[in-house]
Amino acid sequence: MQIAAIIPVKTFSKAKSRLGLHSEKTEQLCKIMFEEVLSAISSSQVNKTVIISRDESAFEIAKKYNTVHIFEEKENGVNAAVSMAEKYLLENNFDASIVFPQDIPMIRPQDIDELIRFQKTPQLIVVPSRKFDGTNALLRSPVNVMETHYDEDSYKIHLTTAKSRNIPTTFALISRIMWDVDDQSDLEFIMSNIEKPLLVDKLRKILE
Repeated sequence: MQIAAIIPVKTFSKAKSRLGLHSEKTEQLCKIMFEEVLSAISSSQVNKTVIISRDESAFEIAKKYNTVHIFEEKENGVNAAVSMAEKYLLENNFDASIVFPQDIPMIRPQDIDELIRFQKTPQLIVVPSRKFDGTNALLRSPVNVMETHYDEDSYKIHLTTAKSRNIPTTFALISRIMWDVDDQSDLEFIMSNIEKPLLVDKLRKILE
């Protein structure tokens, strides 16, 4: 069973405007979160990670991990980025994929392995965001079992679309995957968390 992770990476300097930080601090923060996600995936049962971005610095960070890099000429949103990765995975005979965002720094390898443990074919596994308005992990088996619907109240649409097509679906609540960073309250939670002290130290140095 060949399983790939897909991470669409928005240009770091243009991401996370709701945090209200200086662009340089925002960029540093996004890079740290992205590397936390990469690190967790690289220690999991995932066989390959596909990065889609037009930000060359994302590829520089990803070099030390088992990654494939797809350059976007223009940022057309998450769904378009996932489609580009999907084409690569189908051409290279991958059986399943998991889409992750770049901003879930609390994730650990065992969270990913838990998802993979429940994987069957055909199947969709959806992990929502903590506010239940987005999708923080989407496992699809096979890779093209269903198109993605990000940026549109995605977790509900993923579930209803799968149901309408009779695709077996699992709704998984994995807290460390559910906690993404969109605003200051999310960041404050991460900073108060004791699970990843090294992460907190890195963030504190940026925010000082």
